[in-house]
Amino acid sequence: MIRTPSSRALVAALACTALSGCAYLSQFLKTAFKEPAFNFKRLGLTDINLGGLTLDTVWQLDNPNNVALSLASVEYALLVDDKQVVAGAPPQGFSMAANGSTDVHFPAGIKFQDLVQVVETFLTKDSATYKASGALGIQTPVGIIKLPLSKTGEFEVPKIPQVVFGDPKVSNLSLTGATIEFPLTVTNKNTFPLPLGVLSGALSVAGANVGTISTGELGLMTEKGTKQVSLPVNVSFLSAASAVVNAVRGGNAPVQFNAQLQSGATTVPLKVDQLVNFLR
Repeated sequence: MIRTPSSRALVAALACTALSGCAYLSQFLKTAFKEPAFNFKRLGLTDINLGGLTLDTVWQLDNPNNVALSLASVEYALLVDDKQVVAGAPPQGFSMAANGSTDVHFPAGIKFQDLVQVVETFLTKDSATYKASGALGIQTPVGIIKLPLSKTGEFEVPKIPQVVFGDPKVSNLSLTGATIEFPLTVTNKNTFPLPLGVLSGALSVAGANVGTISTGELGLMTEKGTKQVSLPVNVSFLSAASAVVNAVRGGNAPVQFNAQLQSGATTVPLKVDQLVNFLR
């Protein structure tokens, strides 16, 4: 087929019209498309115990467009007290509804032993710092756009519970020994529930060892909550020092409790040194 000059001009004109249409459509999409808003929403703390917790930075993604969008890429880094920790991320390809809002989660399981050599040293702090940074790549009708994220802040560090002795009560007193009920009050000093396991250790009165006591599983303690337990100890006067005998028979004496407290998979030392009155 031989194209005449007029047919060649027509083809060229049609091609030009098509190209102009593509350019017009691309420009129309760019003008009509609105960039999603991506902002920090809140910090979530879950799975808290004396050995660690899950720190979740939650972000709100708002899609103001009439089409659904999808996640194309994720860049995320999390530092806790200037140390890098591993964090999860939303799966690539998850979709955001048209004209809707979506919460985007970045949960990170943190073990305190990865941050410090001695866990109980970390637990003496009131708070720890975190820094989140990165970007989301969002697949849109006009291509992939990057939405940066950045947030620094603090979170409350779990604190070791307070343990206080009440005045012990002496019963079954005889020439050779007595039974002593040692009341303990355990207080959760945190503003969140804290799971506690067994509190156990060596007990001494006036410097003399009188035995080992154990609370059994303390369970989940409510925020700022207290739990009271009473622990009996049979004391033999044949092996106890005279100061213990005098205290048991009526008086006061220093009591020391060198214990270990379980919480989650972690065991931390706990020491109580207190002057108490022995009641009969």
